[in-house]
Amino acid sequence: MSLIKPHRQGFKTGVNPYGETLNKTGMDFDIFIIKENEAYSIKEENKEVAVIVIEGIGTIEFQESIVLFDRPNWVDNDPTVIHMGPGEGVKLTSSSQARIAVVKTENEEKFKGRIYLPDNIDTEHRGKGQLDDTCYRLVRLAFDDTISPKEAKLVIGEVLNFPGKWSSYPPHHHSQPELYYYELSPDWGYGHGELGDDVYKIKNGDVLAITDSKTHSQTSAPGFHMYYLWAIRHDDKKRYDGFTYIKSFEDMLEE
Repeated sequence: MSLIKPHRQGFKTGVNPYGETLNKTGMDFDIFIIKENEAYSIKEENKEVAVIVIEGIGTIEFQESIVLFDRPNWVDNDPTVIHMGPGEGVKLTSSSQARIAVVKTENEEKFKGRIYLPDNIDTEHRGKGQLDDTCYRLVRLAFDDTISPKEAKLVIGEVLNFPGKWSSYPPHHHSQPELYYYELSPDWGYGHGELGDDVYKIKNGDVLAITDSKTHSQTSAPGFHMYYLWAIRHDDKKRYDGFTYIKSFEDMLEE
């Protein structure tokens, strides 16, 4: 089963791990719930780490700087993302309850990390004007191989899937492992995620592990915005530099 759904009943304060992702994708994935006026520190000596603010208000202490984060929701607001090399640490202090995603992968190469503020996020209006806007969505790129240090092994971004529309569409594939972490608004909503010929009903808090070069596309039910954080790990043999559409669908976009 490639749909990982251990937290459909909601998150507890502290760390909420998705234990299956490491073996499937080479990436650890956790959701952290930080209570109001609490602090949480993250440091991994032998792992590269990406910290993504999904929702909340607070401060980030990183590389001798203090930066504010303020993300009321993921429909209207871009994320703040901290990308850390092995051995670097960050401290997050919340002034409201905060929900944070943490992606980690083993990396022996040291590099200097960076904070990507909302103004640094490249938001693409992908699919606009194609197929009657049925696959129009926002793709928010935090960093990829054109932005991050050459020693990095992660690629991080988000998608805002509009109600009743498709995303990650047309179906596409790539050889590198990927994970999608989903949220819905309202949170009792649902969508569907394709992985090859398999289709999964997606609910709030689910994770989809994408491996074996399988094609993948998503759709949300009418009335519900669907968010997903996507994380890709560069393959040791080939770094991620984009995806490949199924040819027949690619031709359809050109009509």
